[in-house]
Amino acid sequence: MSSKVLLQTPALTHEKSLKTLVENRTIFSLNHCELNIFETYQKSDLVPLKFNDLVVTSMLRGKKIMHLFDTPQFEYLPGETVIVPSNVEMKIDFPEASQENPTQCIALAIDHKIITDTLGFLNEKYPKEGKNNLWKLDQDNYFFYNNIELAGTINKLIKECMGTSITKDAIADITLQELIIRIIQTQSLKKIENEMIDVTSPITASINFIRENIRESINLKQLSGKACMSTTSFYRSFKRELGMSPIEFILNEKIKYAKKLLSNPKINIAEVSYATGFEDCNYFIRLFKKYEGVTPKQYQLMHFTSH
Repeated sequence: MSSKVLLQTPALTHEKSLKTLVENRTIFSLNHCELNIFETYQKSDLVPLKFNDLVVTSMLRGKKIMHLFDTPQFEYLPGETVIVPSNVEMKIDFPEASQENPTQCIALAIDHKIITDTLGFLNEKYPKEGKNNLWKLDQDNYFFYNNIELAGTINKLIKECMGTSITKDAIADITLQELIIRIIQTQSLKKIENEMIDVTSPITASINFIRENIRESINLKQLSGKACMSTTSFYRSFKRELGMSPIEFILNEKIKYAKKLLSNPKINIAEVSYATGFEDCNYFIRLFKKYEGVTPKQYQLMHFTSH
């Protein structure tokens, strides 16, 4: 699974300004969206919440237990985002909330028109390759980790909604379009991580090729050939679909495979480097630390001691 990226956290509401200790709500309204910041300071169970518009929620502090749709309850933690369709009720537990350990969460309600207009614009001006391969929000794929791009976009929206600029509505509208794109790309990446690849997409064959040849050096010409596209068209299509270049995706897959190998406490780092297609072990170590924040050896020890 991808690493989580935390959002910037606004200051908590001053104690004297709190209206309630459960889901204290601060609202910032713009033309096409409404930012809600919720804070809870005491343990509570099955607190209901529903919005008239589609809402993008992201955890900032603490822990919630979410009851949503007909799926099993799940933990909701900082670095994670949940999308809830309009008029769908969620129920929320706050098992650890206290004055010293409050929860804080944003809920960004987005006007339906800006969603449909953005999707229509994308499908007309930037159509995806493949039959019936449209830009659309996948409401079944509603829970995922924030990546750098998605977190950056949400942070921008929070800043604009809470700001005082006279142009904040215009900037927020542009950023909402970006958010919709980032969410769709994040959903696509999550599907690929869970090996639920869309067979209608021409990049499917190239993704399969990457995974089947993860030990090898893979180039753009090979991948575009698998997709039966020119290298330029393939590169554009791949980045549009997933929000990252083919090379970035290859490196992600190699690091993911390396992490799987490192779950074996007996394997050495040089073996892992070679098995993931890196001839230079020092380069592999630097790259792994850049992606994971720790060296391969540290990751291996952490994985072993946590089991």
